[in-house]
Amino acid sequence: MRITILPLARPYPRIFRSASAIVLPLLAILALLAAPVRAAPPAMGSDAPSSPLAALAHGLRPNLLASGEPLPRWSLRERMAHHQVPGVAVALLRDGRVVAAAGYGQLRAGHAGAVDADTLFNVGSISKVVTAATSLRLVAQRRLDLDGDVNRTLTSWRLPARPGHPRETVNLRMLMSHTAGLNVHGFPDYLPGEATPTLLQTLEGQTPARTPAIRLKHRPGTMVDYSGGGTVIEQLMIEDATGAPLEAAARAEVFSPLGMARSTFQDPAEAARANVAYAHDAQGNAVALPRGWQRFPQQAPAGLWTSANELGAFVGALIRSYQGRDDYLPRALAIQMMTEVAPGNFGLGPRLEGEGEQRVFHHGGSNDSYHAWIEGYPETGDGFVILTNGENGWALRGEIRNALSDAIGRGVNPLVRTIPLDAASGRFGDYAGHYVRDAGTVEDLRGAQADAFDDGAATLDIRFDGKALSVVLPDETGVLRALAPNRFIALTVFSTGYTFHRDAEGNVRALTLSLGESRVYYKRSVPAPPVAGASR
Repeated sequence: MRITILPLARPYPRIFRSASAIVLPLLAILALLAAPVRAAPPAMGSDAPSSPLAALAHGLRPNLLASGEPLPRWSLRERMAHHQVPGVAVALLRDGRVVAAAGYGQLRAGHAGAVDADTLFNVGSISKVVTAATSLRLVAQRRLDLDGDVNRTLTSWRLPARPGHPRETVNLRMLMSHTAGLNVHGFPDYLPGEATPTLLQTLEGQTPARTPAIRLKHRPGTMVDYSGGGTVIEQLMIEDATGAPLEAAARAEVFSPLGMARSTFQDPAEAARANVAYAHDAQGNAVALPRGWQRFPQQAPAGLWTSANELGAFVGALIRSYQGRDDYLPRALAIQMMTEVAPGNFGLGPRLEGEGEQRVFHHGGSNDSYHAWIEGYPETGDGFVILTNGENGWALRGEIRNALSDAIGRGVNPLVRTIPLDAASGRFGDYAGHYVRDAGTVEDLRGAQADAFDDGAATLDIRFDGKALSVVLPDETGVLRALAPNRFIALTVFSTGYTFHRDAEGNVRALTLSLGESRVYYKRSVPAPPVAGASR
């Protein structure tokens, strides 16, 4: 492991220096005193007080634990082994600057070559946020328009109207916030030797593209529906407006201004980049050989390669722009970037949640073998970057996020404790039945739920097997774990919450489904038949 530590304006609080400390209070306001220096890395698991990343020594945890179950306090090393993820890189921000960045593990399992803070990883859909920043820089230069019809900018292709609705228009703000009503959620990876589609082939769904033509499926602006297809259109807008490929536009507007010299939307082999994290499957075996990684021809939504150091610098620039301390983005545009576009939970690129000093912007990235995460606290200046090179990296990045958000100490991603409840005494069987979404649901309140469920979750079923409740959807079933006698969580179904409403006559008549800050009311239309032998 190699770690970069930048000098801090004042020492860490005493709780961090203590040998028994598990968490690192990250909210002390820090400033940079000098240029980056290289320091000898502390051993993972040590209590070295000089390491801002000490939370990774014994701070990883799950999202959910039963009441009374001890906090596991995992180390990063043991969870990398558990999930069979060979390499990880992390960057930590304070006051809108990277104060530490480190790599752990190997570029390729079983081979020499250590991951460091400059190792390139593919970051999947985090590419969309960098694409958004490219677009906003062009908006500031009046070369793109946030609110004009995209077909006024597009010259090499036009977005067809939705059948029967010739006057509907889509704008760039909709593309960036996933409210345009477009199809194509994401794109598949391509192995070495496979033909890859051009941008126009992707837009038209032509071979070798493996996704359908990118088209409108909802009335623009009426609901959130995550669409990598929309980001492909955004890429074409950038290219038509600048007369240059996305790589050149992003280098001019993002990479060069922020010192991201190694970052690229090109395949790292073609870009002659060394120090690249290899792709690995769920068993930790290298895949996509001999090259060692897949290709991601849909560059703007999923094709960015970057490092912990450089992606951390990008997150910091967004934070400082929002705070008015950096002119990378005009503050007015940075605030728009960090404000939800109704009815969804996206701003102009990142997802958003929380309020006050708990306000965060974040985005995940998940291709087959690479899973990444960025998170920034625009009010306090804290943030972090997580990069992984294994198929199970999605689980590991969540545990790392838990450690770092716990260390920041704002309760953004708290541990949830379930409670023991006796199924019979709690009359859980009463909750079973068929539920139908209320016709009066307001999209501004439904928000992210419209995107999370493929069918919009117009109906759902709650089942009781005599011991536990489950939510049953067309393509997924998740066990409900109790948080209160009438409140439950389905961790495997997007961590959705279920609050059952029992009226004054003792009848269960509805439930409220929650996901983040969104809420939807479901009326029970048909009670479930009783389970043989189950007690009420």
